[in-house]
Amino acid sequence: MSPEQARARRADARRNAQSLLDAAAAVFVTSGVDAPVRDIAARAGVGTGTIYRHYPTRADLIIAVYRHQVDACAEAGPRLLATSASPYAALAEWIDLYVDFVATKHGLAAILQSGQPGLETLAAYFLDRLVPVCTELLDAAATAGEIAPDTKAYELMRAVGNLCIGAGTDPQYNARHMVAVLVAGLRLPVV
Repeated sequence: MSPEQARARRADARRNAQSLLDAAAAVFVTSGVDAPVRDIAARAGVGTGTIYRHYPTRADLIIAVYRHQVDACAEAGPRLLATSASPYAALAEWIDLYVDFVATKHGLAAILQSGQPGLETLAAYFLDRLVPVCTELLDAAATAGEIAPDTKAYELMRAVGNLCIGAGTDPQYNARHMVAVLVAGLRLPVV
């Protein structure tokens, strides 16, 4: 196999892995983390054997999806800070992404407590990747005089998470609206 063919094959494998993760994430949102693998395979357009070849256990798949989504949320912070109209706007946009992430984790809390190998590290991974990003956004907004400097990233993320509880099970509850109220409350009055 030529070097060009090897690179093309690796790129194709990365696309397939990405497709599997995206399909699994979408199925997890609608059906929870216990969704049948055949549903994920159908959504990805592959056979179940392909999923098991990449992710031998359900825990492996859940870990990969979760890490992929955490990484995407973490990578969005600096990008938003560089491209948004203001640091506060970047913070608000990032919190929206964070709400999407937190509110769609049906069944993840229970599976994290299951004792399955590898899952115990996900909570630490989540905090290690996202708290620094939220801190950077809060610090930038505070430096710009848009919010008070005393808001801690962990506390804000925890508050947003608490506001998202029940978002998928109560059609009368709008978690995104309540989070928007919380984030608006961070903003200092313009003088």
